[in-house]
Amino acid sequence: MNVLRTENLKKYYGTGESQVRALDGIDLTVEQGEFLAVVGTSGSGKSTLLHMLGGLDRPTSGKVYVDGKDISGLKDDALCIFRRRKIGFVFQSYNLVPVLNVYENIVFPIELDGNETDRDYVECVIEALGLKSKLTSLPGQLSGGQQQRAAIARALAAKPAILLADEPTGNLDSKTGQDVLGLLKVTGERFGQTIVMITHNEEVAQLADRIIRIEDGRIVKGGEEDA
Repeated sequence: MNVLRTENLKKYYGTGESQVRALDGIDLTVEQGEFLAVVGTSGSGKSTLLHMLGGLDRPTSGKVYVDGKDISGLKDDALCIFRRRKIGFVFQSYNLVPVLNVYENIVFPIELDGNETDRDYVECVIEALGLKSKLTSLPGQLSGGQQQRAAIARALAAKPAILLADEPTGNLDSKTGQDVLGLLKVTGERFGQTIVMITHNEEVAQLADRIIRIEDGRIVKGGEEDA
């Protein structure tokens, strides 16, 4: 069953000769539980694609379906609620709240939505990511790898339909990055999580179940025509 799908997705900036086609007709399907890596050079359109998939920006035309819902047509308030409930984000900058401890950061999006925290599930995620001894620590007291693991735990805690990771090892050294990615893959498999990861690093991409390559806003390898 597919949990994420795009139809002829386009994102253009500007008009006329100066127009930039950041995405130029993307057809993509991601299956439940799949770990997909999207690779491409800077300016290829991969980050724009992630923003479209996560509802952080709106397409010029085309459709984005998440868990069967067309998010491209949602109004701002409805999109915000849907995004918070169905989409988890992991950025290279971590984006942890500095005045909250690790546990508070992990459950913050759930509480913001007014929902009850599934404490047993959250504890399983915390244990899987090796954060049990750091729950009362503030983000500033953690290493980069620990902060990124906390960010992954926060993204998983709300049981999103998809988890979107934007260069998740970009601020980490090579070994720590490999460790974090290994944990991301293991936790994804353990909790049946669908993951889409953006990266320019070919070695990092090899951990995924499937790799697609984007150039000039188009899928040139691994897309629908190759499925």
